[in-house]
Amino acid sequence: MNVPAELETLRDWLRFAVSRFTQAGLSFGHGFANAYDEAIYLLLHTLHLPLDRVDPFLDAKLTHAERNELAALLTRRVDERVPAAYLTREAWLGEFRFHVDERVLIPRSFIAELLADGLAPHVAEPGAVSSALDLCTGSGCLAVLLAHAFPAADIDAADLSSDALAVAQRNVSDYGLAGRINLIRSDLFDNVPEKSYDVIICNPPYVTTMAMEELPREYRHEPELALAGGDDGMDAVRTILREAPRFLETEGVLVVEVGDNRIGAEAAFPRMPFLWLSTPSSTDSVFLLKREEIVAGR
Repeated sequence: MNVPAELETLRDWLRFAVSRFTQAGLSFGHGFANAYDEAIYLLLHTLHLPLDRVDPFLDAKLTHAERNELAALLTRRVDERVPAAYLTREAWLGEFRFHVDERVLIPRSFIAELLADGLAPHVAEPGAVSSALDLCTGSGCLAVLLAHAFPAADIDAADLSSDALAVAQRNVSDYGLAGRINLIRSDLFDNVPEKSYDVIICNPPYVTTMAMEELPREYRHEPELALAGGDDGMDAVRTILREAPRFLETEGVLVVEVGDNRIGAEAAFPRMPFLWLSTPSSTDSVFLLKREEIVAGR
């Protein structure tokens, strides 16, 4: 990407970035909804400025070194389609910041929005939850949110990828939760401790084979293992629903995200009484089931 030498102020760079992002037809599905929001974030982050305050700096001139750094970053975003989170090595879920890189899926789970309220009203007393499990933990972001939502709970967080668990370990340590979050290398339930949990959450691979072939280039930078869910996207979900009752307390709940694949879930499990949960950003991307409902619906 050619970067004009006459760009001097932050305002100049912001206008240029938005124009180039739009012209290139970039995909914005990793934390930002449009070219403007992502451009502001990338510029402020790179210049070490507050992420919530752009106006005071718009007319500030950039140094030669800053212009070179921004030019290199914007070129990678446009020419290589590298997602913003991989360029900055960070992603946000609400007020929580997480380290991310190409070893993990970029955090963007609707379950995070539900954990902000402790899964209310489906979990009546968050303080009474003593154990929780996060399957397919990836970067460990949802495990960290579980620990904050249920302050008395011990958390197990499992993932098949050793690389992902290395990233999760960093995030767990960053939040001082090594004493409460136990990271486990496991293919779903295979190596999970034989015990019962009050809450199990999972954001599994759920992208169908056809949809995988049509993903924008940005998503190709993410681990395929964390995205591909088989022909109908339900490969992992089938295992989860088969095994979950063995790991749930009598009154325990299972919360699973399937993105835009509600139709696939209901087609694969026609007798399952899914309760589809609404979040500020979705209406039918996450389902909740109680232990007895899973048993009855199989």
